[in-house]
Amino acid sequence: MKMQSVIAAIVLGGVFAAPAFAQTAAPAAAPAANSQQSKMKTCNTQAGDKKGDDRKAFMKQCLSAAPAPAAKMSQQDRMKACNAQAADKKGDDRKAFMKTCLSTKS
Repeated sequence: MKMQSVIAAIVLGGVFAAPAFAQTAAPAAAPAANSQQSKMKTCNTQAGDKKGDDRKAFMKQCLSAAPAPAAKMSQQDRMKACNAQAADKKGDDRKAFMKTCLSTKS
C-alpha cells in the first residue's frame, strides 16, 4: 500500500508540473510561427484560383521569397531621426554628428 502511495504522488506531481514547463517554452516559438502564418495567409490569398502543380509552384516561390526591402527614409524623416539621436549633444559635437548622420544613406 505504501508503494502505491509513492507512485501516485510521483504521477500527480508530474501532472501538476507539466503545464508549468509547457507554458514557459511556448511563447518563445510564437512570434516566429506568427510571421510564417501571416506569410502563408498572404501567399494563399494571392494564389487565388490556381490549382495543382501551378499552385504548388506559386506557393513555393511566394513562401521562399525574401521580404520587401524597407523603403528609403525621406530627408525630413532622416532629419527627425538624427535630431532625436543628437538631443544630448551640443556645439561642434552636435554639428559633426548631424553631418555624418544626415549623409549616411538609409
